[in-house]
Amino acid sequence: MSVTTTEVLMTGISFGESPRWHDDRLWFCDWGRQELIVVDAAGASEVALTLGEGFLPFCIDWLPDGRLLIAAAGEQAVLRQEPDGSLVRHADLSGLSEHAWNEIAVDGRGNAYVNNIGFDMAGGEFAPGIVAVVAPDGTAREVADGLAFPNGMAITPDGSTLIVAESYAAKLTAFDIDADGGLSNGRSWAELEEGAAPDGICLDAEGAVWYGDVPNRHCRRVAEGGELLETIELDRGCFACALGGEDGLTLFMVAREWQGMESMGGDEVSGQIVTARVATPLKNV
Repeated sequence: MSVTTTEVLMTGISFGESPRWHDDRLWFCDWGRQELIVVDAAGASEVALTLGEGFLPFCIDWLPDGRLLIAAAGEQAVLRQEPDGSLVRHADLSGLSEHAWNEIAVDGRGNAYVNNIGFDMAGGEFAPGIVAVVAPDGTAREVADGLAFPNGMAITPDGSTLIVAESYAAKLTAFDIDADGGLSNGRSWAELEEGAAPDGICLDAEGAVWYGDVPNRHCRRVAEGGELLETIELDRGCFACALGGEDGLTLFMVAREWQGMESMGGDEVSGQIVTARVATPLKNV
């Protein structure tokens, strides 16, 4: 198998997460610095938004009308950025779980899916997590449960299916998205190799999923059913990935040295954005 060439686009990141290709640039969250950062294809970056520690962890996506949504775990809420830059409370999640909210994925109708890991990562006993949906009017309800550390999520371009990475179950799980925004027909989308820990994910134009894997220090592409299609090896843990670039053929990987939750903040800046050119582009670029 050939070795994919990688390049480092950006360094000096504390804890990068939730990469998204949007408006011709890569957006990602730096959890360590509590910043939303934007970087272009040449590596020029700027801070788009500075948040507080109460937001951690936080992940992002956009409504169909272009307004930014932020899943803010510490706030137990989904926040929305208005055109004037102000942040307002889009949805209250506090009645659904007392634990940390994690990933967010928005469909074409404005439904925002947010998952919750279900336990305290800093020494808490494992418990299964959930997925909630936030309707366009801001009402929130649980739509799936029993997930073993739900992590990265992606919605198919036709809006019919939500795919969730279960980090503690070494698999990707799919749900049908119903007309009312609910989830049904939960099923295994891909059973991964033993020891896999899928984190952030993205879909490509052929319907395959790329997933980051922190302990195994790679990013892998798999087909529905679990066939391994490609592996990109890294020198540090891969937390998440996104396809983008002018032609949709650049895979952006958020990577970092990882020594547990205690290494998340402070002066640790081993985070990087690593890129690789791939054969199958992002859908609809």
